Amino acid sequence: MGFLKIFLIFIFCSFPWPSIQSDFETYIVHVESQISSQSSLTDLESYYLSFLPKSTTTISSSGNEEAASMIYSYHSVMKGFAARLTAAQVKEMEKKRGFVSAQKQRILSLHTTHTPSFLGLQQNIGVWKDSNYGKGVIIGVIDTGILPDHPSFSDIGMPPPPAKWKGVCESNFTNKCNNKLIGARSYQLGNGSPIDDDGHGTHTASTAAGAFVNGANVFGSANGTAAGVAPFAHIAVYKVCNSDGCADTDVLAAMDAAIDDGVDILSISLGGGRSSDFHSNPIALGAYSATERGILVSCSAGNNGPFSGSVGNAAPWILTVGASTHDRKLKATVKIGNGEEFEGESAYQPKISNSTFFTLFDAGRNASDEFETPYCRPGSLTDPAIRGNIVICLAGGGVPGVDKGQAVKDAGGVGMIIINRSYYGVTKSADAHVLPALDISDADGTKILAYMNSTSNPVATITFQGTIIGDENAPIVAAFSSRGPSRASPGILKPDIIGPGVNILAAWPTSVDDNKNTKSTFNIISGTSMSCPHLSGVASLLKSTHPDWSPAAIKSAIMTTADTLNLANSPILNERLLPADIYAIGAGHVNPSRANDPGLIYDTPFEDYVPYLCGLKYTNRQVSNLLQRKVNCSEVKSIPEAQLNYPSFSISGLGSTPQTYTRTVTNVGDATSSYKVEVASPKGVVVEVEPSELNFSELNQKLTYQVTFSKTTNSSNPEVVEGFMKWTSNRHSVRSPIALVLV
Repeated sequence: MGFLKIFLIFIFCSFPWPSIQSDFETYIVHVESQISSQSSLTDLESYYLSFLPKSTTTISSSGNEEAASMIYSYHSVMKGFAARLTAAQVKEMEKKRGFVSAQKQRILSLHTTHTPSFLGLQQNIGVWKDSNYGKGVIIGVIDTGILPDHPSFSDIGMPPPPAKWKGVCESNFTNKCNNKLIGARSYQLGNGSPIDDDGHGTHTASTAAGAFVNGANVFGSANGTAAGVAPFAHIAVYKVCNSDGCADTDVLAAMDAAIDDGVDILSISLGGGRSSDFHSNPIALGAYSATERGILVSCSAGNNGPFSGSVGNAAPWILTVGASTHDRKLKATVKIGNGEEFEGESAYQPKISNSTFFTLFDAGRNASDEFETPYCRPGSLTDPAIRGNIVICLAGGGVPGVDKGQAVKDAGGVGMIIINRSYYGVTKSADAHVLPALDISDADGTKILAYMNSTSNPVATITFQGTIIGDENAPIVAAFSSRGPSRASPGILKPDIIGPGVNILAAWPTSVDDNKNTKSTFNIISGTSMSCPHLSGVASLLKSTHPDWSPAAIKSAIMTTADTLNLANSPILNERLLPADIYAIGAGHVNPSRANDPGLIYDTPFEDYVPYLCGLKYTNRQVSNLLQRKVNCSEVKSIPEAQLNYPSFSISGLGSTPQTYTRTVTNVGDATSSYKVEVASPKGVVVEVEPSELNFSELNQKLTYQVTFSKTTNSSNPEVVEGFMKWTSNRHSVRSPIALVLV
């Protein structure tokens, strides 16, 4: 989950649509397509307008007059529109021929100097050189807008946008655009300007494609040259969110525009929590249309981990990204009176010459309100004994870490220790604090509290060790990173991939001030919102190198070449420092250099989504809504989810009957090549692959194989087991993870 001041607002909060009391609400209205593909947009809009009531105004319950009005007319993402309507008007609309459904607007939540080098990206060699740093690729960022004057969006050395670009900079923003930032639009929650008044959009855009900026740091920490993953890619920004959240009607409108504008990659770090049925999920709807037009859609998996089944944005045509740590720490240490020391993190690293001990004060001790004082909520710390002490606060409670520190500072405290939630394990945040402070684990916090109970004069000192590179346990799966299995489609393994999402330094629209007038226009925040643009950037590099690859091909290359080992060459760990399971890491941690030359790819044929969706037992109307054309599932030979030509296997119920699935791979490596299969069978399962060898004689040749899974044990309760299979040649290794639920 997000950790910093502004970031927490939109991770934890979903606010209702801000308006006066009214009977009108905003609806997304689906209609059947009765307009030919040759019809103009004017014809389409006229058709949509025919559904609106003829009466011009309605007197609302507050006595105000308001007319039913169309807000957006969609044409690329779906057949339908968004409108302000009363419930009675929707009821009347249901009688009209061609009406399909109307659902109320929902508010969705928003879900660097070092990470490029952690990902193996180095100037003038490897995938950065091969892809020319993403040159010519357009990344559409759907978020909270952008600060255009930030040096991360300088266009020095950037060519003009490709000729296919049809997007615009809004009239009040035209002079802000350049050859880096080539498009900027704002939607209703954007309040009329693409300017980022939150921070999230500036951060994600610069993570994906920020220019090289020397001397980037936060309070001197994490100092270095900042760069996005695809630093020469173009950026188009679509502002759909503010700190209250993101309206799904706006998100759909932005995706609709981005498709027509000509983006190559869509980066979407927001969502509505756990995945819902794809036919009623706006991001899934928009992403389907985008993918059909060759646009890869990269989405955050969500910040509801480490709980099972919490993954969102889980449609198989979306690249679903979880979050991990990288090998940089902004280390701080607390030493208590009995000599014990505990390690934490903080982006605020003041130069403290001595290590004076101060009395410890537990904000939660004898607290009259368990939901206020223990979390150091602003205004709750009224005890005069706080003055001159180091205060212990609990993480969470809806209070960002920086706000807790401000509350402590306002109450006269000289330092702060934030004790994390127990389920966060070793995941810690490096907040840009306003006083000496650090974030520590629950286990260490418990020891500090035990020490406080053992003495009448508990004391501690906080010291700062600066930026430390080289955590051999990296990458570790972040506690907040949402986990599979997907509830909407358990037969598709999600998340697909993990990437850096903890304590990511990137551009920020406002200066951060630490009382010494040291200002920074960068900030460090965390979330799958940060891992998503890392993968958007990687996808841009691959698109630049392989312009003919489909979104599915790019996704396959990323997944089948992913790392499953950490820097210590051991299996990737989770927040409890135990081996991370397959529902936490998907295919593994992204490795851009290997993804650029994957050998084989699983290119999902777009027509296969029809039998897949019919196999999910969606109704004809639901499938037709998603595909924007009439589909009769009784005339379609539906397929089970695991039959989709996906780079991973997920079988949600393997019983006594063996199950067989086919896969087709395309040779994008060496023209003449031979691959042999290697299988690590899940516990209690036999995996047979036929044939066991694939021999290619030319590039782009396709070969098909089949895999049979047979259970060899009796299990009284459902059990999740995992393994993998990989095709290996003398130069390539193509790995597919396997998740099985034995029943």
